[in-house]
Amino acid sequence: MIADGNMNTGLVLAQAAALGVPEHLQRMIGRSSEFHLYPAPGLVMGVFMVDWAMEGLHATPGDKLYAVAETRKCLPDALQVIAHCTIGNNRLRILNTGRFAIAMNRPSTGDVAEGVRVSVDAEKLDEFPTMHAWFMHDRRFDKKTMTVALFDEILGGGRRYLALERVAVRFSPRKDWTGARCTSCGEPVPDTLLTDGLCHACRDEQYYEPLTV
Repeated sequence: MIADGNMNTGLVLAQAAALGVPEHLQRMIGRSSEFHLYPAPGLVMGVFMVDWAMEGLHATPGDKLYAVAETRKCLPDALQVIAHCTIGNNRLRILNTGRFAIAMNRPSTGDVAEGVRVSVDAEKLDEFPTMHAWFMHDRRFDKKTMTVALFDEILGGGRRYLALERVAVRFSPRKDWTGARCTSCGEPVPDTLLTDGLCHACRDEQYYEPLTV
């Protein structure tokens, strides 16, 4: 599968090896790229971010972890592949703040857990001019001619354009629920997701219109 600038997974992995990226990170980049369908620059950055966050938690890929991605772009896929935090197993939240950052923590019995947050450091990014231009959507970035240089900076920079901080992650404890039916559409939903008897779709989040045959 081809990425912007004709950089496929094999080329990115060869570039990573030439730049001395550790083998375990090369494997993570390969697996994440296969899942994502191509080695997007943000995905490769995400691999470094997840790896650092897990190191900060003294965690391994087999540990039960929870994560927050602050963007829908690329980062959720790195979390799903490497840390097995997914939407389906309820260990991944996506809060679309627009910031390119993640937070990770171990399980907690309360509503707060000690964790780590990894983000792109704006000041450090200044040291990487091609990545800075790409990350900031600068018109001077030309994906046809600058993608190889972009991956050089991402792979060669590793963690040097990132920041890690210790944080207290807030979350809502799991609520007990029973099945109920929406008074409008009649479909079964958890009672905790009804408001005045209506499911979210019937209130204001309907994403489709029925077709008549």
